[in-house]
Amino acid sequence: MSETSERERGKLHQLFDTNFLDYTSYVIRERAIPDADDGLKPVQRRILQTLANMDDGRFHKVANVVGETMKLHPHGDQSIFDALVNLANKNYLIDRQGNYGNIFTGDQASAPRYIECRLSPLARETLFNKDLTEFVDSYDGRMQEPVRLPAKIPLLLLLGAEGIAVGMATKIMPHNFGELLQAQIDYLRGLEFVLYPDFPRGGIIDITDYNHGNGRIRCRVRLTQPDARTIVITELPATITTQSLIESIEKAAKANKLKIASINDYTAEKVEVEIKLARGVLAEETIDALYAFTDCELSVSPSLIAIEENMPRQLQVEDVLRRNTDRLLKNLQTELTIELGRLEEKWHARKLEQIFIEERLYKQIEEQTNYKAVTGTVRQALAPYAEQLRRKITAEDVERLLEIRIRRISRYDINRQEKELREIEKGIAQIKKDLTDMVSFTISFLEDLFTRYAPLYPRRSELRAFDEVDARAAALSNLHVGYHRESGFLGHKVKIENEKNDLELHCSEYDRLLLIFRDGRFKVVPVPDKLFVGPDIYWLGLVQNDLVFNLVYRHGPENLAYVKRFAMPKFILNRDYHLFEEDKRSSILLLLVGRAGLRIRASLMPSPRAKYNAVEIDLDDHLIKGTSARGRRISSRAVRRVTDITNQPRKPAVTPLDLPGMSKKDEE
Repeated sequence: MSETSERERGKLHQLFDTNFLDYTSYVIRERAIPDADDGLKPVQRRILQTLANMDDGRFHKVANVVGETMKLHPHGDQSIFDALVNLANKNYLIDRQGNYGNIFTGDQASAPRYIECRLSPLARETLFNKDLTEFVDSYDGRMQEPVRLPAKIPLLLLLGAEGIAVGMATKIMPHNFGELLQAQIDYLRGLEFVLYPDFPRGGIIDITDYNHGNGRIRCRVRLTQPDARTIVITELPATITTQSLIESIEKAAKANKLKIASINDYTAEKVEVEIKLARGVLAEETIDALYAFTDCELSVSPSLIAIEENMPRQLQVEDVLRRNTDRLLKNLQTELTIELGRLEEKWHARKLEQIFIEERLYKQIEEQTNYKAVTGTVRQALAPYAEQLRRKITAEDVERLLEIRIRRISRYDINRQEKELREIEKGIAQIKKDLTDMVSFTISFLEDLFTRYAPLYPRRSELRAFDEVDARAAALSNLHVGYHRESGFLGHKVKIENEKNDLELHCSEYDRLLLIFRDGRFKVVPVPDKLFVGPDIYWLGLVQNDLVFNLVYRHGPENLAYVKRFAMPKFILNRDYHLFEEDKRSSILLLLVGRAGLRIRASLMPSPRAKYNAVEIDLDDHLIKGTSARGRRISSRAVRRVTDITNQPRKPAVTPLDLPGMSKKDEE
């Protein structure tokens, strides 16, 4: 590669890197990740500021609001509309009028020209203050937009947020309004506090692994059982709708994981999904399966990432609340300081008016012929009263006095003026007192908000720890696995033809099958659709840890029979293992499953000198060992066959006779 092409390639890479970093930074800070201070994404902040600019107490067409917001937001109207509907459906900051969809069913909102909105009283009271807001030029320089709103409530934790940026994603859970305010009060009082999510759809949540907003939450529906064959879902877990819930239930039913007769959705203002179960199926038996195989139970993994000090950071719930509370205290202090200045200016103006009118100083300017002489006379006339004022007299003060009309002077009420001055002085004294104890003032502010608004937003999600449902235990034995010996195929898509020769069992998709072959091989396989295993399977069953096998086999090299007992062996799926030494002449004679009470009879090859040709064995007399154990030899003679005699009556034991006059010693 030439030096020129390398330089061009370097420039191209630099251009790509620079643009990519700019794009990444823009997406993170300007679109996907909310601000830690006011808890809003830029599009949400612009919507709220637009509503504040338009606010006259009446509802506005959403189409008009979207259009006005586009003056601040450089992207399409659809993103603004979606964000507005989402924000309005949280029921905190925007009052709605019209069809905004249904968060329970997933129904969409009507077109923006048909629905209306306005700021809620809570938003008006807690979000806006021009004195505390930093404004910057909008994207085209025609308008001014806020960098962040001086929110007095912890919006980031109240509303929650979800966004995907380049290389990161945030998923912040919503919390309860009253609990957030109470946590702020506890923090200001120096007490410990904890916060847990609260979802608008309700449901039951297990916050064992919440980990301060960066762990895991398990969510369940709330359900009732009107009768033995009916289940009614009344609350939903986070992030799903009745439509997606019903789809998951139908999918599980088609896969034979549930047995239901019908599903009916009666949801309107409240959730009501009725599940009718199939005949013979009880509600109590189905609930665990609903949790295991449908969206009736979900796991949510929150990740609390927000913009802090102009950088994305992973935070904890408690950190965000402390930061918001400290910011609230600072903002309230600034508001009080500004209000104190305004009251002092108002008192100064009213006091000057009182002196100017009551002392009839206005008469001293009647003979002055020019403006300079007039202002000088006013200043000179006010000089003796300087000690009654709280600051020096300025040119603006003189100008304000000269603008007083004769009609106002003639109607001047001394008593009313004194009363107004006392009220202003009282307000100044109260603010100065509050400024000396900002913690108490902030607590009073939060308690007032709590009293007026917390009852409107009760907790919807119930906090409860619950055990995780084992999908294997909840699964129905809905698969019929067949083994067709003639073809050698095994699986739930295999049909048997000969009940005596072929094998069949019922299982679930989570079960494992143990295959034991005549030559002593065994293997464990998952439930197959259709798998070729050959014609020599001796025993087919489900893997169960408590199984005990009783095996009689012919050892080929000796042509003798051995008996042994072993428990369910450890295994790796689809790997061949052996119960005894490999040999073409070795084979299984009998295999029984059971822990106690089993008996067998081994028929031996005839021998002219033998006293017996059969041996009965009580298997309880043999120890349970591993599969690698050889076992105990039955006899030194070859075994013709082995039969199970567990259910046959035992032969009575032969009792020796005691002959008269003969002792046991003589008998010996």
